[in-house]
This record gives sequence, C-alpha cells and structure tokens, in this order.
Amino acid sequence: MTTANREIHLASRPHGEPTPDNFRLVHTELPDPGPDQLLVRNLFMSVDPYMRGRMNDVPSYAPPWPVNQPMAGRAVGEVIASKLTERPVASLVLHEAGWRGYALLDRDSSQLISPAAGVSPSLYLGVLGMPGLTAYAGLFRVAAFTAGDTVFVSGAAGAVGSLVGQYARLRGATRVIGSAGSPDKVRYLTEELGFDAAFDYHDAVAEQLRAAVPDGIDVYFDNVGGEQLEAAIGVLNVHGRAALCGSISRYNAVAPSPGPSNLHLAVGKRLTLRGFLVSDHLDLMPEMHVTVGEWLRSGRVHIRETVTEGLETAVPAFIGMLRGENTGKTIVRLAPDR
Repeated sequence: MTTANREIHLASRPHGEPTPDNFRLVHTELPDPGPDQLLVRNLFMSVDPYMRGRMNDVPSYAPPWPVNQPMAGRAVGEVIASKLTERPVASLVLHEAGWRGYALLDRDSSQLISPAAGVSPSLYLGVLGMPGLTAYAGLFRVAAFTAGDTVFVSGAAGAVGSLVGQYARLRGATRVIGSAGSPDKVRYLTEELGFDAAFDYHDAVAEQLRAAVPDGIDVYFDNVGGEQLEAAIGVLNVHGRAALCGSISRYNAVAPSPGPSNLHLAVGKRLTLRGFLVSDHLDLMPEMHVTVGEWLRSGRVHIRETVTEGLETAVPAFIGMLRGENTGKTIVRLAPDR
C-alpha cells in the first residue's frame, strides 16, 4: 500500500524577497515503512528565518535546498506505521522532514517526545525546541548574562527574542529593552512579557534606544543586524557583550550591506561581539528543558504562537514571518484535529 502525500518543493531560487512562484505544491505517494523505518503524519511544522538562507545556492553553515526537491525543517509528527519497537504507533516524534503532510523516516532521524498533560506538541518547535535553546544558550552562555545586567533584544516579539527578554528578567536583569515592528508588538512586550521598555524600530532606532537606556546596556541579543546592531554598539558599556544570533534585516538583500559605521568603538569599549549557532550548544538542551519547563509550569514564561492551518498556508506563513507579520513562534498546523 501507499500513502497519498503533499509536499512543498523549492521551485526556483529567489532574488530578493521570496514569492509564491519560488515554491510548488507537489502530490506524491509514500510506500509503507521498510525495516528500521516509520511513517508519520505531521501535526505541526515550523517556519524559521534561517530557512531563507537555505533557498540560496551559496556557501553557508547549512547546505542549500536543492531545486525541485521537498524543503526541510522541524516538524512534530504522529507515528502511524512503524517497524521500530521504540517508535510505536501513536507515539509523537520530532524530526526534520517538515513542509509535507506525511514523512517516511529512518531509525536515527527522529526524536521521541512525550508532552506533559495540557502541553501542545507545537511547543517542541518553539519554547521547548530550538528557539528556546537559542535564546537560552545565546543569553546565558554566549553573552554571559549575569544578574544586574541591562539587556537590549532586537526583534523582541519573535520566537527567540520574546524568550530572551523573559529569561533575562527572570534571572535578575536590572532592565530589559526590546525593539519590535509595530505599536501592538511594543505593547505586547511591555504589557504581557514584562519588558521595562520597548520601541518601534521603524522610527529613529538610535535615539529611541539611547533614551530607553541612559546608563547604557551590558548585553545585546541581536536578531536583526544592520541599523539596530550599530545602535547597540553605540550604547554598549565597557566590556559589553553581544550575542549575534541573526540578521533578518538583510536576509532578502540583493547587494552587500554595509557594516556598522561605529565598529571602531568595540576597541575602546573592549566589547565582545560573538556569533553563534544553536547547534554548537545542544549540550544545554536538558538543562534548558528543566529550567524553562519549570518557568512554563509556574506561568512565569508567556508564550504566543502565530498559527496557520493547512500545508497550503506554509508559504504565506513563511513569507509573512520574514516580513515580521508574526508575534512569537510561527507554526503551521497540518492536522486539524491536533
């Protein structure tokens, strides 16, 4: 027997911002699992900023997606057929074969998960998954946050940034400031997530940041790059630290972007500007699950997901996420009953 499937393929490489024409919905058939395989029905899939880089055929830390092949990304699936005793039917697994309704997986390409009662499996694509670990490792290990630090987070209403600010507040930050792309998101940061101040990055970034932190900042968590990185360098205190996580402001750029014009300040201030990949910090995942899991259970960490329904919404959700239309983690629900 076979299973009818639908997949999103990369149809062409974008020039600048992706458009729907760069993607194609393809109907396929999957065979039954062979030895050491399992078949899963995907329940939720993730769309993330890093995926934009995988659409380009350029050297990078992650290989480019092949044209005319299904794209990849994190997903949570329910096992519907299995040859593996450790992956029984009805169990839930985390894997990298997103952008499709069903996935045929080999033995070592999935991770068994057991969500606690009342916990949506989608959280393993967000706060209990790579975004949660990115925020945790970037703040506590890469930026070496300590209680009493003043922290600025760019892109603070997104999947990672919204967690960074909350983690810093819970660990004793003196002040937490965030930037976001709309007045509604600014209110979300201050009224729901407990940021001390926030501003709309569309207006006078350097001036707004300086006004929010008259005594400077000790830690900058950078999701955006560009103008906001330059503004942060301007207000970082001596021995300040920046965790460079992403630069979404230039992901769709068609020409090289100029670097910060004030990078020379890093010398006199003795700054540490450190880029990182979450894959270098997987050893922190158990610690993160314990710490953040307790914060979740006690209601001290607040989560918001931007959820769309159905595989056909994955492309609009991805493009919208790159434009900053989401608040919190962007999730595509593939199975309407979960």
